[in-house]
Amino acid sequence: MKKVLRIGIAVICMVSLVVGYYAYLSRRNDSVSADDSVELSEVQAIISKDFDKNYPATPRAVVKWYNRIITAYYAEEFTQEELEQMADQARKLMDDELLQYNPKDTYIASLNLEIEDYHNRQRVIVSSSVSESGEVQYKKINGYECAFVSAYYFVREGSSYTRTYEDFCLRKDSDGNWKILTWRLSTEDEINGY
Repeated sequence: MKKVLRIGIAVICMVSLVVGYYAYLSRRNDSVSADDSVELSEVQAIISKDFDKNYPATPRAVVKWYNRIITAYYAEEFTQEELEQMADQARKLMDDELLQYNPKDTYIASLNLEIEDYHNRQRVIVSSSVSESGEVQYKKINGYECAFVSAYYFVREGSSYTRTYEDFCLRKDSDGNWKILTWRLSTEDEINGY
């Protein structure tokens, strides 16, 4: 009888251990998959991009990142702190000369006014596009390597849609990174005619 009781207790202990281990693995897998499935908002993705370690390699990629940032300015919800962090990211894409003419405080104040205007007019950048790699023009100007990239923005204001065109001039800095030096509004006919 004692032998049967010992075997019964041993079986119950083994079953308890197996069930407990299974429960532990189930909870661990649930928490891992929950963490893996968390998606960053567009604002969080922009803020968390590490341009110091992973700077866009081409002029076209720089303008694409800049477009992502400005699209988020006008379409996403964010705090003032997040706006300033996104502005810092945009400024990392800009040439030092442009930054000198655009101090951070002035840039953010202007940005706040522009965002407010967009919201008041119910204006949103629906999509943006950057010229293809083969359409990027490279020139040497005053000893600097420059690149000219065109972009267009499909903008909705209320219930009407318009397309806006911009030409960007980027200059390669001493680290070999392409930085936005300037941009201007253009027409469809002027694209790449910078």
